[in-house]
Amino acid sequence: MDRKKQCLVLAIVFAVNIAAITLVAGAEAASYKKGSSGNTVSQIQTALKKQGFYTGAVDGNYGSATESAVKAFQQDRGLTPDGKAGAWTLKALGIKDSDSSAQSADNGDVALLARLISAEARGEPYSGQVAVGAVVLNRVEHPAFPNSVAGVVYQPGAFTCITDGQFNEPVADSAYRAARDAMNGVDPCGGAIYYFNPSTATSKWIWSRPLIVVIGKHRFCA
Repeated sequence: MDRKKQCLVLAIVFAVNIAAITLVAGAEAASYKKGSSGNTVSQIQTALKKQGFYTGAVDGNYGSATESAVKAFQQDRGLTPDGKAGAWTLKALGIKDSDSSAQSADNGDVALLARLISAEARGEPYSGQVAVGAVVLNRVEHPAFPNSVAGVVYQPGAFTCITDGQFNEPVADSAYRAARDAMNGVDPCGGAIYYFNPSTATSKWIWSRPLIVVIGKHRFCA
């Protein structure tokens, strides 16, 4: 091989190696692992919870329990069980990296909020559906509750629809509209952080909350 061809081959090999290093570095940078936090981590926890791999809190913090759940999911799907949620694991979970796109994060929150609204307020007046969404968002902003939509929705004991199966029912079209209105700042409940149906409520404590407004069958309280 003459010197010119040898230089060309070396240049190609060098370029391929650089490209490979860049791809690996990019994949590593895009992965989520123990210590990570944010909306995408909440979505990872939510997806794992729905598929039965995770039973912890959806709090947006990638801790040991989340890492173990990711490993179990990866092993089940034939992926490298390293406990890191990289591009292939996110794809298998059906998640787009929403931390790199505010719009994607918003869309994920709207879908989750719509599902809760449909489960909790199906058959209620439209303003009552928006109000249920507003309660979730009011909790996100309140220091006593988790600071993400997923965290509030999946907070243990917060919503009966999570445990009675209603959460998995088809989502009503009106619930999507109500979720978008709530996300856009519409709040028919006047800042309420609780609501309940007096005909089905079993907690005496909830009756002690100051009433703000009644919409349909729900009482919205501070």
